[in-house]
Amino acid sequence: MAIEEEGGEIGDDELLMKMKMGKGTWKHAAFHVATTIATPAAYAPLPFALASLSWPLGVSSLVSATVATWYSSILIASLWKWNGDKHITYRHLAHSIFGSWGYWSIAIFQQVASLGNNIAIQIAAGSSLKLPDIHSLRWVNALCTFSTIGFAGTTIGVTIYNGKKIDRKSIRYSLQGSASSKTFKAFNALGTIAFSFGDAMLPEIQNTVKEPAKKNMYKGISAAYSIIVVSYWLLAFIGYWAFGSQVQPYILASLSIPQWTVLMANLFAAIQISGCFQHKQEREKKKKGLATIEGGIATAEQEDEAKR
Repeated sequence: MAIEEEGGEIGDDELLMKMKMGKGTWKHAAFHVATTIATPAAYAPLPFALASLSWPLGVSSLVSATVATWYSSILIASLWKWNGDKHITYRHLAHSIFGSWGYWSIAIFQQVASLGNNIAIQIAAGSSLKLPDIHSLRWVNALCTFSTIGFAGTTIGVTIYNGKKIDRKSIRYSLQGSASSKTFKAFNALGTIAFSFGDAMLPEIQNTVKEPAKKNMYKGISAAYSIIVVSYWLLAFIGYWAFGSQVQPYILASLSIPQWTVLMANLFAAIQISGCFQHKQEREKKKKGLATIEGGIATAEQEDEAKR
């Protein structure tokens, strides 16, 4: 399908050929995926989510969400060049499968999700570095991945230390509040768990990975999820074990001693979220560059369907 652009008419294949050829390895993909998913703003509230669901439902919800999002990520990666073309955004991919309604449906959901994600990230850290594209972020994201591990490791260690200082007989794991309050907290907890796995930017990341892109992406996703499993599960379970139903919505608020380790965890969080925020900025820049062309593709598809 040809579309109009400044300077003449170009086709989809020519447009996609303008994109840089992938140069990243599976390790780079793992750094990118881990950075865009595992932010402290996303998983630090997980102990509170478990406290709102109790042990059985909380554990099963977190494990189910991990498995479901890992599998769906693998499925999305498997659609790379499914019809011969590279689909460099979720909207491109949805349009290639479902047509114009798929494009616009994904666009609406993306805007809603981006609003929530950007608010959470900007609250946690408001500054970022300026780099030209996603692949150039690979070393920044390597640092962010290690910061994720550092945040999780420090927070888990301090949580265990604080938990042992507390009189264990005073800890309660029963759900607190009225029936309506418990229901509200339960739905909020499920939303927190869902949010913690959101927005991995998989098509954009896969476009930076060298061939064989599918195989490298599979390895990258699985490596990233191994970090996510260790960080999410341990922090959620240990945080709930340590403080029970009295755990705070942001786990660091429950920690008090030693203070320098809490400060260190906050520093790791600031570094990691700065890298994630840079990813958001880079994607917004790319969206602006492709918005007119994507809109032209979707509009042309609608006109073709109307003619039929």
